[in-house]
Amino acid sequence: MLIGAMVVLAVTVLAVGSWLYTPDESRASLEAKYAVAPSDFTDVLGVRFHIRDTGPRDAPAVIFLHGFGSSLQTWDSWAQGLDRDRRVIRFDLPGFGLTGADPSGDYSDPHSVALLVALMDRLQVTRASVVGNSMGGRIAWTFAASHPERVDKLVLISPDGFASPGLEYGVAQRVPLMVRALPYFLPKSMLRASLLAAYSDPAVMTDELATRYYDMMLAPGVRSAIVTRMAQQILVPPEPLLRQIKAPTLLMWGDRDAMIPPSNAADYLRALPNARLVSLPHMGHLPQEEAPQATLPALQAFLSQ
Repeated sequence: MLIGAMVVLAVTVLAVGSWLYTPDESRASLEAKYAVAPSDFTDVLGVRFHIRDTGPRDAPAVIFLHGFGSSLQTWDSWAQGLDRDRRVIRFDLPGFGLTGADPSGDYSDPHSVALLVALMDRLQVTRASVVGNSMGGRIAWTFAASHPERVDKLVLISPDGFASPGLEYGVAQRVPLMVRALPYFLPKSMLRASLLAAYSDPAVMTDELATRYYDMMLAPGVRSAIVTRMAQQILVPPEPLLRQIKAPTLLMWGDRDAMIPPSNAADYLRALPNARLVSLPHMGHLPQEEAPQATLPALQAFLSQ
């Protein structure tokens, strides 16, 4: 009787697992859909970067760094408003989008900074204004602290970096079991529900936007890379690095950000020697997606100063 019950249980688990299993999409189909012009690919330190590099080559350069789980498309609306008179560079960070997994398996911040330096060298960009959102903000300010000669101006949009409940300094992040299952199971409805917290207005999460995020998560190797990145994340106290930053800095923060609290802006303002804050009313964690036309002028004004 017990053996029979175990067999039934095993068959049920296998059946449910087969039903929920979410395989990667083919790279060819995703590139045909999302790597259309002006997309390009370039190899840097063994990583094949998916990149969009628009605007006059001799104009001041702006580099955009997206957040965790995102891709270069998050910046497209802002890029269209900037690249008439600026060189606008955005790319999928290693482990995300069509860049995909880093063959080295290293997703630490120092390696991310080294890749950014090498990519700028490959693109022949000596200095640039650097704009980062969330995790991309943490990489941006780490880069600005360690390579001040490469940064004209720094823009941090709800940046990551300070400790929070469950994420301490000097301790590797614990990866929940649900996240470890990510390479095998990813219902679209579950991803969409998790993304809603990033927006103040849930209507922003259209079917088209949800599909883009879902497709980028299904790019080959991305979900495994996400698990690896989370396991490698070790925060360091940010104040000593922030105090080294010489570039003029603009903080942009949605006052309804449910992902990283707007109160963190005060921590950055205390540590950064040359920073000011623009609070974005009725905005969430991704103002460049939620209201690109309403939020772009603050960025344009800062870059033009």
